[in-house]
Amino acid sequence: MEEIISAVLSEDAVEGDFGALPVPDHYRGAVVLRDETAMFEGLATADKDPGKSLHVQDVPTPLPAPGEVLVAVMASAINYNTVWSAIFEPLPTFGFLERYARSGPDAARHDQPYHVLGSDLSGVVLRTGPGVRRWKPGDRVVAHCLSVELESPDGHDDTMLDPEQRIWGFETNFGGLAELALVKANQLMPMPEHLTWEEAACSGLVNSTAYRQLVSRNGAGMKQGDVVLIWGAGGGLGSYATQLALNGGAVPVCVVSGPRKAELVRSMGADLVIDRAAEGYRFWKDPQTQDPREWRRFGARIRELTGGQDPDIVVEHPGRETFGASVYVTRRGGTVVTCASTAGYQHQYDNRYLWMSLKRIVGTHFANYREAWEANRLIARGMIHPTLSAVFPLTATGEATREVHANRHSGKVGVLGLAPAEGLGVRDPETRERHLAALNRFRTPQARPTAAER
Repeated sequence: MEEIISAVLSEDAVEGDFGALPVPDHYRGAVVLRDETAMFEGLATADKDPGKSLHVQDVPTPLPAPGEVLVAVMASAINYNTVWSAIFEPLPTFGFLERYARSGPDAARHDQPYHVLGSDLSGVVLRTGPGVRRWKPGDRVVAHCLSVELESPDGHDDTMLDPEQRIWGFETNFGGLAELALVKANQLMPMPEHLTWEEAACSGLVNSTAYRQLVSRNGAGMKQGDVVLIWGAGGGLGSYATQLALNGGAVPVCVVSGPRKAELVRSMGADLVIDRAAEGYRFWKDPQTQDPREWRRFGARIRELTGGQDPDIVVEHPGRETFGASVYVTRRGGTVVTCASTAGYQHQYDNRYLWMSLKRIVGTHFANYREAWEANRLIARGMIHPTLSAVFPLTATGEATREVHANRHSGKVGVLGLAPAEGLGVRDPETRERHLAALNRFRTPQARPTAAER
């Protein structure tokens, strides 16, 4: 590993140098274990501690099969699928790995008693499998998390519709929270030159997801002037959706959970902010009964901010807690676009407000390669910026995941892989200097939630 790190940090290493590096037969990865999937039985979701289930340990190195690439991981990031994997909700991920393993001999390697997690990375190509032409050893890359086979016609218009579509590091093994990672060649994208390793690693999943959800014709198809309600605008997904809305000429209405996150979204240029905690919205009277009066109060607050306009688009990801309110406040003919359910999968809403007002609910899930590439290009051009707030060493992956699970974070939480320190990897300091304030926005003290906000 020391030879790999030295080559990556060298200014003189070329393709041949990386191709000649010995590949270690094992590496360290953040894993959950099949034998421990029952460890949280009987506990409420909030009481399940990822710090107890996530372990950093040595695992054997998989060599790339046809169309695959082995990457030296310099940095990665925590996503909510890391939380789900670590608390074994809604079910343990080992079932995904078992089903994948049955699809062919190369896939069989993914069925192990451990699961190396992580759906983001920045790093350097070490080895390529047969048939890989675009990428070569030494290339500096980031990865998106869509793994597809494309042996069915269904995925050839939109690869997200491939029946063999999976999320790398969640539904496959050998993910990015590690020193090495195995990806398909069509997951790779060029690393933006003005970013550090940890900044480059934190955007792949959430930025691509927000792009498809909000901008793409496969999602809401946002246009200039649209009023866009964004739940959790100070978090990972929401912080990118807010930037995309502003960058695309829309009018974001940002819902946050405390004053510090309100400061953050205002610093991005969003003027219309609702602090749902301060304003005391309670959309459920009890676990079985929603409160339409709160929907109406929330809708009136949105109209107050927008000059009487209802949202054209609602960016939904909390799920059960907020979905009824989202359907209610969307304008006639508008769109609720949903990509997750971090507060629960069983959504309830009053269908009268959907059908009689001709509203639409659109489901989106991650992004296809083209959408991910376009989202990464916006970052490379300095039009969208990483929202990294904190960085942990690989050995503290459990602690980092615990922070996300407990919502004690803003923006994105990064994890160093082989990078020996933060701040490395920049090749375009001039562009970086122009965007330095935006790049550091979420690293400032106001990005840290107070005890009351936690």
